Amino acid sequence: MTPLEQELLQLICTTCNLSEVELNKVHADDPLIGPDSPLGTDSLDALEIAVTIQQEYGVRMDSENTSREVLQSLSTLAEYLKSNQAA
Repeated sequence: MTPLEQELLQLICTTCNLSEVELNKVHADDPLIGPDSPLGTDSLDALEIAVTIQQEYGVRMDSENTSREVLQSLSTLAEYLKSNQAA
């Protein structure tokens, strides 16, 4: 996992109050949202994550489809941030 992916995982755990998640068992390509997610997050958590990402990184997810694609995994979220952050 890259440093950015680790940072994002910490941020998501803090944002969604996920204190019981074993961070070392979460992989960059694991689903972030839904029943298959090791985090146990749902669509309300996805909204919180999107808002927090905008506040922390200044990157906005413009539509539901964009956020659905971006929040597939830590790796897709990290890639989106890298390609959309202001230089």
